[in-house]
Amino acid sequence: MTLTTVLQWIEDTAWSTALRESIWAYPVVESSHVITLFVFLGLTMAMDARLLGFALTRVPVGDVMRRTLPWIRGAFAVMVVSGVLLFATTPVRFSENVFFLLKFAFLFLAGVNVWVFHRRLYPTVDTWGRGDRLPRGARIAGAVSLTMWIVIVATGRLIAYNWFE
Repeated sequence: MTLTTVLQWIEDTAWSTALRESIWAYPVVESSHVITLFVFLGLTMAMDARLLGFALTRVPVGDVMRRTLPWIRGAFAVMVVSGVLLFATTPVRFSENVFFLLKFAFLFLAGVNVWVFHRRLYPTVDTWGRGDRLPRGARIAGAVSLTMWIVIVATGRLIAYNWFE
């Protein structure tokens, strides 16, 4: 059984067809994806700006992260669920879209960046103090995150305009 066969099976399921053809369900799922993207992205960019020393420099990084991470995680969870639902409406087409594949690759790289940051740097966040000059690794993680999410949003938007079909 090939990947294309599995994706075609998903696309042919009753729930995928119902979501794809619904006058209300698809727009609600897509709107949920975009709204939670804005919440996630806004808070993530604020946190990245703090890591880079561009904003909130009077607030300890640990405080910023403790306040934003629950919201970031919640928005990310809704974003993933809504993204999977959107993918399931036309998975064969998405799997052949260069911008979708690029978005997925950059999502993976962003996830690696988050994992490394939380594994190596975050445990010591309370020792960094209030300064705008944080450890080099934290600044790099913030810059990588900011760059990855800009590229992810751009490639996500370009999915609708696949010039390579």
